[in-house]
Amino acid sequence: MTDPPITADRPDTFPMDRRTSGCPFDPPPAARALQEDGPVHRVRLADGREPWLVTRYDEGKQVLSSLSVSADAANPGYPSASASGGGGGLSFILMDDPEHARLRRMVTAPFAIKRIEALRPVVQRITDDLIDQLLAGPNPVDLVEAFALPLPSLVICALLGVPYEDHDRFQAHSKTIIRRTTTDDERQEAFRELGAYLASLLRRKTAEPGDDLLTDIAGRVTAGDLTEGEAVQMGILLLIAGHETTANMIALGTLALLEHPDERDRLLDDPEPALVASAVEELLRYLTITHDGRKRVAAEDLDVAGTTIRAGDGVIVATDLANRDPDVYPDPDRLDLTRNPRNHVAFGFGVHQCLGQPLARVELQVVYPTLFRRIPTLARAVALDEIPFKHDGAVYGVYELPVTWCPVDHHTTTSASSTTGGNES
Repeated sequence: MTDPPITADRPDTFPMDRRTSGCPFDPPPAARALQEDGPVHRVRLADGREPWLVTRYDEGKQVLSSLSVSADAANPGYPSASASGGGGGLSFILMDDPEHARLRRMVTAPFAIKRIEALRPVVQRITDDLIDQLLAGPNPVDLVEAFALPLPSLVICALLGVPYEDHDRFQAHSKTIIRRTTTDDERQEAFRELGAYLASLLRRKTAEPGDDLLTDIAGRVTAGDLTEGEAVQMGILLLIAGHETTANMIALGTLALLEHPDERDRLLDDPEPALVASAVEELLRYLTITHDGRKRVAAEDLDVAGTTIRAGDGVIVATDLANRDPDVYPDPDRLDLTRNPRNHVAFGFGVHQCLGQPLARVELQVVYPTLFRRIPTLARAVALDEIPFKHDGAVYGVYELPVTWCPVDHHTTTSASSTTGGNES
């Protein structure tokens, strides 16, 4: 079935079907056609509403940095891409200043670059331990289950002070919360159960403080800076954002490198910190896994590229399209690990850009070179069209990534890997 023609009186349904693309890493062809046609278009959501879609880099940054737009998901014009609504419970990410700034400041320090950089040896140890287990286990294996999911889970559990034995619980709930096809009832039940768990854990941290972020948050409740409900929502946000997005980037980035062996070999031939850092930024740009865009509501009339967006209108900034804007990135559909696109918007832009980006960068800077150095023969175990991609989620990735490798003497590729990875610059 071919895509219907794009016309001024027929907005396209958003989010658009990525499966029609010839490459699973590329944005939907219909979205690319809109981008070529202009920077601002009406699109139609599942519930019939018609927000604006911003498809280009400069205009996207304009919207995301504008004081004329709101991130408040409670606003009736907020353009949730799913039929089941935006889903509450994600703390300050869906708030405006000054409340957004007040809450965000409380957890900014633990994610400062210097403090996160100090976690690099911990991330390296976790990465090597998981690869040791992977090499000692079955071959082939699902890299998502054996590596991509547990690694960021272990890291965020260590940072927050969540017992890792509880990771299955929060992984199941987070999948429900971010899945696009989840119903209102299912999403709210997942929020309730995860909230109840975190409320209990925060009370335990109050009685038995530790050296972790949840203990700090619990102390804010005791001091009267936060209500318990605000603390729970903050914990949910950090727990979900801290592992779900990174897990998808690990698996999808690994697959992208397997499909681009010349680029993969760069990490083997030149694992210098600068190249590794550049590789991570390029993979973030190229994949842009938040493919439902960044959602806002116009708080007042806003002019974008000559189009007037009226107060109350929903706006979606398509960051996956912005990161493929040919006016900013020459040959944007080519993966080039030497490109170093540090101006990409994979983490958003403006006051709401991702708080945890320093942690994600450190994890990815460790993971990719370590994985391919220690398992240089890593390969897909199934055909590309047999891999189940997450077409039903707000965060793109793969549900499974079956991989295999040629058995070798791994004594020469074990854990002496403290020199891999790149420093934040």
